[in-house]
Amino acid sequence: MDKFVITIARGYGSGGRTIGRMLSEELGIPFYDRELLRIASDESGINEKLFVKADEQLKKTHLFKIAKKVYSGELIPPDNDDFVSNDNLFNYQAKIIKELAATESCIIVGRCADFILRDYENVIKLFVHAPLSKCIETMKELHGKSDKEVEKQILSIDKHRAEYYKYYTGRNWDNAQNYDLCLNSSMLGFDKCLEIVKSYMDIRFR
Repeated sequence: MDKFVITIARGYGSGGRTIGRMLSEELGIPFYDRELLRIASDESGINEKLFVKADEQLKKTHLFKIAKKVYSGELIPPDNDDFVSNDNLFNYQAKIIKELAATESCIIVGRCADFILRDYENVIKLFVHAPLSKCIETMKELHGKSDKEVEKQILSIDKHRAEYYKYYTGRNWDNAQNYDLCLNSSMLGFDKCLEIVKSYMDIRFR
């Protein structure tokens, strides 16, 4: 297959982003995470700061508990009052993700990319996870916080990721049926995760 995309959903502290970076270097293809916000900003003309703030604004509302806005692919035009709404900011990110999938091979972390590209045959969807105790150990080393502080941070971020995913997809974030491969990074280690993904690609696309 000429072009392919690897999407990575991951638990906080599981190393999913690191695995994405390693795959990017190993396969020689671009890696997209927060870079998508800049590209979406350039495409839409909407200030990048609004994209950055969108997640925080959603996090502080009760939207997740009262409704879900499953992504349909429709962009809101500039003359509409909702042009810079959180939902339309997500729509522009989704538009960029689809354009990338159509034009190049790449790695995309988060952003519900697995759902947005669910009908694309050239997409491998990964979910990277690890036991809470291992995630605490990893993040404690990085940030030098207490076990209790790190555990609270991990649970909060994963809760938000699950709610964000549910809001825009109508699906459960940690449901294995959403993905091609679910990798326990603590059991496998990063290098073996890479080997498994590459072996899967060889079987899937050969």
